[in-house]
Amino acid sequence: MLDLMKLAQQMQGISQHLKDEAEAAGRRVTIASKLMERAQAHQAELIDSWETWRDRIPFAMACPIEPLDTRLPIQAAPAAHTVLATDGSQISPSHHEIAYCYLLNIGRIVLHYGQSRFPLLDSLPEVIYRPEDLYLSRQWGISTEEWMGHRRTVAEAETLADLAVDLHTEAADDNHPPTLALTDGSLIYWFLEDLPMAARERLLPPILEAWNRLQAARIPLVGYVSASRSGEALNFLRLQSCPFETPDCLTHCADERDRAPCQVFAPLRDVALGATLLEPGQRGPLWRSSVNILEEYGAHRIYFCYVHVGAEVARVEMPEWVALSQPLRDSALEMVITQVQKGYGYPIALAEAHNQAVVRGGDRTRFFALLEREMIRAGLQNVGTSFKEARKRGSIA
Repeated sequence: MLDLMKLAQQMQGISQHLKDEAEAAGRRVTIASKLMERAQAHQAELIDSWETWRDRIPFAMACPIEPLDTRLPIQAAPAAHTVLATDGSQISPSHHEIAYCYLLNIGRIVLHYGQSRFPLLDSLPEVIYRPEDLYLSRQWGISTEEWMGHRRTVAEAETLADLAVDLHTEAADDNHPPTLALTDGSLIYWFLEDLPMAARERLLPPILEAWNRLQAARIPLVGYVSASRSGEALNFLRLQSCPFETPDCLTHCADERDRAPCQVFAPLRDVALGATLLEPGQRGPLWRSSVNILEEYGAHRIYFCYVHVGAEVARVEMPEWVALSQPLRDSALEMVITQVQKGYGYPIALAEAHNQAVVRGGDRTRFFALLEREMIRAGLQNVGTSFKEARKRGSIA
């Protein structure tokens, strides 16, 4: 039980701390804005420098492929369009439950606008219980709980592609309305960088194959990142603030990586600067991400831009085949901002996909009750939770 009286004593200084942080952030935004103005005049030179020295720069730095002063309005989507979305949830395995297994639940959404068609709102559950699936990741030093999250990511991508293929098959001709495949969060799977190659090969190829199917169907894929913490775009401005003739970080700043002289606005985030530069309904320049794992993405290298959706500045990511095709890119961004408007600040398809996927307390109870019934039916004895779990549930405190 939370002791609010003791907690209140620790909260007394937080308001002043937050005020100081807000003032400091304002100063960082001013510095970054001035650097942005200077970088606009030398953008080609900075890009050449980035291309030459990128292997000597130890932090993620995106490269702009449009002028830094790009501010483009985004139109509303046409009346007739379709949005697909998936999101996932899970019940984690526990040795204290009646059986050691876990459940993945993938929410599926298909919303048709202006077409007089019924939507799809449901979920696909999958129970993983076989030892070869539960303990596969242990050989790579990855816990079952962590591997469960990675498998959920794969399932979300595959389910999204399945929806797209089914929709494409239903279409009698190529005149079907614009369609968007929308996913929650980044399309850059940073966690893959730390995984052994054998584990990575179990995860990334199925995701890329799912994206291949979306590309074949000409359905743009977008990753919507709310409250992004990325600083990839701002890191490009560190080339402008670098005091050395060449941005050879590994030579000049090897011993002061956390306090390098180019970090004049750290720890500012991209969205903080975007909020001062963009008007609602506008997008900034397109950027090409340079995260190491993207070397394995092939034709699906990730690009992104920042969009002022009104309630916030969101990071919108897309594969290369979407980003470099103006019709696909513009259509995708139009449907994204329309989704945000319909969802009052957040894409309604993603919110509904989450609602379909989320496993609540009552769902968890019913899941284990169903499992217990099947175990008893199969003739198993002593079916029940551990004494620890049973005692916790029956606490008298």
